[in-house]
Amino acid sequence: MDVVLLVKAAIMGVVEGLTEFLPISSTGHLILAGSLLGFDDAKAKVFDIAIQTGAIFAVILVYWQKIRSTLVALPTDRQAQRFALNVLIGFLPAVVLGLLFGKAIKAHLFTPVVVASTFIIGGFIILWAERRPASATRVHSVDEMTPLDALKVGLVQCLAMIPGTSRSGSTIIGGMLLGLSRQAATDFSFFLAIPTLIGAGVYSLYKERALLSMADLPMFLTGLVFSFLSAWLCVRWLLRYISTHSFVPFAYYRIVFGVVVLVTAWTGWVQWAD
Repeated sequence: MDVVLLVKAAIMGVVEGLTEFLPISSTGHLILAGSLLGFDDAKAKVFDIAIQTGAIFAVILVYWQKIRSTLVALPTDRQAQRFALNVLIGFLPAVVLGLLFGKAIKAHLFTPVVVASTFIIGGFIILWAERRPASATRVHSVDEMTPLDALKVGLVQCLAMIPGTSRSGSTIIGGMLLGLSRQAATDFSFFLAIPTLIGAGVYSLYKERALLSMADLPMFLTGLVFSFLSAWLCVRWLLRYISTHSFVPFAYYRIVFGVVVLVTAWTGWVQWAD
C-alpha cells in the first residue's frame, strides 16, 4: 500500500469537500492542488470527479428530512411533485451540454491559467450580484420556484463546465441574479448537486473503467471518506453563515487567489502543470 498516495488522496478529498459547495470552484482547487502534489495524471482526473460523490452524501445527510418527506409525498402531493420536477428540469441542461461539449472543454480549458482567470472574473460577478437591490428578490424558498426558474438555474449551472467557474457559484449567484433569495438559491444549488455530481461520478468511472483496478480502491475510498467528512462540516457551516452574511468575502478570496496563481505562473515561481 502506497502511504504517500493515500495521503495525497486524503488531501484531495479535503480540498473537494471544503470547496464543492462554496462559490470558489472545487474543480479549480483540485486542478491546482493536483498540480502542486504531482497528482494530475489521467487516473487522478477520474479520482477528482469520483470523490464528488462523497461530498454529495454529506448534502443528502444534511437535507435528509426534506428529501425523505418529498419522496414519501411524491405520489400524492403536488408541491412535492413540482419540487422533484424542478430538480429534474434543472439537471437536464448539464446532461445535454456535458455530453456535447465536455470532452472538448477538458482537452482545452483544464489549465491553471484558465482556472485563475475564471476565479477572478467570477469574483467580480459575485460582487456585482451582491450589490443588487433587495427588492429584486421574488422567490424566497425552493418551494416557490417555477419550472422556468429551475430551467434558468440549470442553464446557468452549465457555466461551471469551464474550470474555475464553480458549480455552486454559478447556481447560487446565478439564482440570485434571477430573483431567488440567497437562501433559496443555496438550497436549490445543493439539491441540484445531488443528481448532477452523482451522475458525473458514475459516468466518469464507467467511461474510464479501463484505467482502474482493485488496487485503486483504497485510494478512492480514502478520498471519498475525507470528502464526505469535510463537506459535511462545510455545508453545515455555510447554511449558518448565509443567514447573516453575504458572499462578498468569497469574491475577494477568488480575486486574490486568482491573481496569486497568475503571478506565480508568469514569474515561474511555481511550475503549475496543465
